[in-house]
Amino acid sequence: MQTYLEAEQIQRLARAAHNVRDRLLIELLFHLGCRISEVLALTTDDIDLEKGEVKILHLKIRIKMLCSDCQARLGRSHIFCPGCGRKVEEAQRQELQNHKQRILPVDNRTLELLREFIERGGPVLKKDGKRYLFGVNRHRAWQIVKQRAEKAGLPELINPETGKKHYVSPHRLRDAFAVHAVKADDSGDGLRLLQVHLGHASFDTTARYRKVAGEEHRRWYAKLWDKEAGNG
Repeated sequence: MQTYLEAEQIQRLARAAHNVRDRLLIELLFHLGCRISEVLALTTDDIDLEKGEVKILHLKIRIKMLCSDCQARLGRSHIFCPGCGRKVEEAQRQELQNHKQRILPVDNRTLELLREFIERGGPVLKKDGKRYLFGVNRHRAWQIVKQRAEKAGLPELINPETGKKHYVSPHRLRDAFAVHAVKADDSGDGLRLLQVHLGHASFDTTARYRKVAGEEHRRWYAKLWDKEAGNG
């Protein structure tokens, strides 16, 4: 049972796409390693075909709970307000929006697919006059990846942390990109660049892909027996 997809399997997945839109969705998820929410939010304004770059906007929303009387910050376990001392009957919810942006390079093959899709008029005009690349929601995007994976004959994947089996999903393509990157360069600099590319706030989140790839472990184990092999 596999834990992640290989690059050759992603190519089979892309070839199983019925149209340019679905193929582009798969290619962007793998070649950029983006979150599905980031890919679905892409507009034509976010793409610079001349520079070969894509601007990724990531909106993270946190909920802050406030006392409805004095506006003091509340925790989920608070029964009495730490500010005014009144019993918490009702809390006011406040959404905190944290906008992040990163610029990602795009390989030539994906760039040409983007150019073809845009020139064919693929992007969908939606609110505020913006032209979004994909006029589908998360559920539909998940369906597209799952159905194309079944058509390509790809296996279910096992989560290395929980042991549970999962269908091929958009996030599994992001995982495949990260593992592919680690196998190509698992140096300290390589991992730091991967952290920036993926938009991880914590380096520990990125470092777990080194564990999945297993390259460092395999090299360490091989060195244990190099001398013995030489003596043989």
